[in-house]
Amino acid sequence: MRMMPADQFTLAREVEYGTAEQNDTVKSIVDQVRKEGDRALIRLSAELDGADLSMLGLRVKEEEIERAYSRVDGRFLAAIRQAADNIRRFHEKQLRNSWFDVQPDGSLLGMMIRPLQRVGMYVPGGKAAYPSSLLMNVIPAQVAGVPEIVMATPPATAGGDGINPYVLVTAAEIGVKEIYRIGGAQAIAALAFGTETIRPVDKITGPGNIYVALAKRYVYGVVDIDSIAGPSEIAVLADESADPAYVAADLLSQAEHDEMASAILVTTSESLGRKVQQELQNQLKLLPRQAIAAKSIEERGAILLVESIKEGVEVINRLAPEHVELLVEEPLAYLGSLCNAGAVFLGPYSSEPVGDYFAGPNHILPTLGTARFSSPLNVDDFLKKSSVIYYSREALLANGHHIVTLAQTEGLDGHARAIQVRLEREGRRHD
Repeated sequence: MRMMPADQFTLAREVEYGTAEQNDTVKSIVDQVRKEGDRALIRLSAELDGADLSMLGLRVKEEEIERAYSRVDGRFLAAIRQAADNIRRFHEKQLRNSWFDVQPDGSLLGMMIRPLQRVGMYVPGGKAAYPSSLLMNVIPAQVAGVPEIVMATPPATAGGDGINPYVLVTAAEIGVKEIYRIGGAQAIAALAFGTETIRPVDKITGPGNIYVALAKRYVYGVVDIDSIAGPSEIAVLADESADPAYVAADLLSQAEHDEMASAILVTTSESLGRKVQQELQNQLKLLPRQAIAAKSIEERGAILLVESIKEGVEVINRLAPEHVELLVEEPLAYLGSLCNAGAVFLGPYSSEPVGDYFAGPNHILPTLGTARFSSPLNVDDFLKKSSVIYYSREALLANGHHIVTLAQTEGLDGHARAIQVRLEREGRRHD
């Protein structure tokens, strides 16, 4: 991991929109599903996943979920239940109510806030399973009041014996009952356009590989999506009080995600930086995903030296990373200055995985510097808002001339006339 003055560092960020070949493949898959429905899903699942859905069926059966419970242990159940409770309590605090404001002239203005009706959650399969992402996607939608939540996940695990049992059990624990064994771009297409078996949704959320990401990008506009997520990012702002073992462990917690992940230490202490370098080498040897983490640290990791914590905060704000840890004395003193971060972790005992899995805040966060203008997945992402306008006769007579003036200024005489005809007619009635 390189060590350098902060003003010499530039973080290279590539927006991953796939190769031309990958884009063409996704377009073909989406078009097949849109035109052929279930038949395309069955054919593509056989070709791409080696799964015979003509035998298994698209929808997961209740007995499969019951069998999954026999394959997970009690420790997992206890952990997932407590995590779900924490996540639900946190997101319930985000709820807002519709509001209406009656004006003195008798008019009424307001905002109706209502949930989306049907949302699709994509859950990756294959070699890795992410029950925690299922919690983070589903629970905010449930809190928002979404009445229909459907899940899609690939039909086979690495062992080839069905959907990951931890994912199925997690879905059952939080009440997701409509589950389909489809993955990849074909799952996104099915959720967006619908098939004979699967009704279309209003929004699709959840992580996936490049083909899933490209498919979400392709169907955006037909449905809403959460985001096109980039590689994971962590920035640790630390002073000489930080424990180098903690710093190194937290940097590696993100580096193990992906060779493209970035793990950056911003520090006032060159001595701490050198100790962290040594800790990284020691701890890398213990990681099963050593090759991935090592490449991430080597190619996209850095130790940036700053003169003060205030300067370090400025560096963090320029990076706008997904995760920020403040391992400094009195971290709360600097919280108000951090403008750009997906999630902020304060102090030595708030390691990033605390938020990833358990504390309650959502771990689906803005990446690629988009924390400058976007937010973690939250309840609002599953709500829609409608303005409500009721003007009384008195309000229109009092303000109509202003509306006419603005419409005529913009050259929209039809708009002006729609108001003017009312002013003229109501004026005659008054006379």
